[in-house]
Amino acid sequence: MELTGSTQMATYTRPKTSHFLPAISTTAFSYRSHQPALTLNQNSNMPWRTNSYFRSGSAIPTVSALQRENLDLVRAKTMFYPSNRTALSTRYMPEDWYKSNQSNYRESESSRNSAERLRRDTIRMIQDKDQMTRRTQDTTSKNIGERLNDISFWRSELNHEIDNMVTEISVLMDVKRRLERALAETEGPLQVSQECLFHREKRMSIDLVHDDVEKDLIKEVEVIKSCQERMRRHLDRAIAQLASNRAAQHELERDLSDKVTAQRIDDRCHHLRNTSDGISYYRGIDRMDPSISLPDSWSKFTDDNILHSQSERAASHKLRDEIEILLNATSNEMWNQFNSVNVSFTNRISEMADAKNNLQAHLAKTLQEIFQTETLIEALKKAIRDKENPLKVAQTRLEERSRRPNVELCRDNPHHRLVTEVREIEDTIHKLRERLREAENTLQTLVKTKVTLEHDLSVKANSLFLDQEKCMGMRKSFPSTPRLVGYT
Repeated sequence: MELTGSTQMATYTRPKTSHFLPAISTTAFSYRSHQPALTLNQNSNMPWRTNSYFRSGSAIPTVSALQRENLDLVRAKTMFYPSNRTALSTRYMPEDWYKSNQSNYRESESSRNSAERLRRDTIRMIQDKDQMTRRTQDTTSKNIGERLNDISFWRSELNHEIDNMVTEISVLMDVKRRLERALAETEGPLQVSQECLFHREKRMSIDLVHDDVEKDLIKEVEVIKSCQERMRRHLDRAIAQLASNRAAQHELERDLSDKVTAQRIDDRCHHLRNTSDGISYYRGIDRMDPSISLPDSWSKFTDDNILHSQSERAASHKLRDEIEILLNATSNEMWNQFNSVNVSFTNRISEMADAKNNLQAHLAKTLQEIFQTETLIEALKKAIRDKENPLKVAQTRLEERSRRPNVELCRDNPHHRLVTEVREIEDTIHKLRERLREAENTLQTLVKTKVTLEHDLSVKANSLFLDQEKCMGMRKSFPSTPRLVGYT
């Protein structure tokens, strides 16, 4: 990895190599002399640079050393020949030689100082970078630990909310089942009320009246149907609320599952060390993904899920309270109407019983009167028969006396008395016959009254049987209050 940096003492660039110090070849290549190059060696770019640079001395002469000695002998010989003295003008001066040496010394010292500064700065930089890397890694581990704490906090919140939601769903399910049982229990009272109305349609004649019992029965049917309708509406709401609660629970559980996975990954990352197994290079992994969430959106997502769950739980709790109130209200309404109908039945049964008793009393009196009237008719008939002979005697006497001769046919007192007697007897018979007709008419009236009373008595007996035996017998099966509120 190429690292570039600076310190207060030097500016440096680390070469792309795995060694701290540069290679000898690189150092040799980078060394430059300020002296002009010698042209004696045409095959070398730097003829002044010997092959013994950075090389230890040796007592055994090499080929290059022999060549240099021969070259020195040639140069020495040329100095003694006049024809070669012109070459002296092209040689270096002693000052140049001293300057070159001094320059080489200074260059060497400068290079050594630079190398020393680079070495010190590099060592310091390595130490600083190591410390910075350790601090960064510690900070990262600390951040991952804090992240684990945040995840643990939200996990506990989610677990707590899930537990509350599971409890709420269970309680709402119980209330829903109670509501279903209460709704099923209303079918019996409704059927009883309708059966009572159907039975009371079998009443006959004058008893087929729209009385208070019928009014209360019709009202009872309406009350039960109204209670059933309200129960069905709340049952639909309970089913929809259960679906919402389960959806909120599913979101919480999915969020919790994601956090469990994230916590497991972060915990593994938190325990990773430089000596851990499984670490490797992943090129480009540090690139920012714009689709990932931010800490604020991350916490807000879970917070929104919890708030949504709490809202659903509040709505569920409110619905449960409403269902409880509804069950108690419907139970009270049905029981109040049931008692009202029973009171009406009791009053009506009492009225019909009194009417039946009165009819029986009147029928008994009518029968007694019929018997007496029949006896009277027989007496009248006997009285009329008893007047026939006296009338015959009186008329026979008049007829016999009408045969008296001449002056003897006289209107004497016996004649007047016989005429009066005949008229009295005839008038008596006429009155007895009129009274007999009246008695017979009265007897017919009494017989009709007897038939009417007997019919009315049978009607009352039928109505009393329907109300007391049929209706009241069925109404004994009315469910109790615990069953009407959904308890079994």
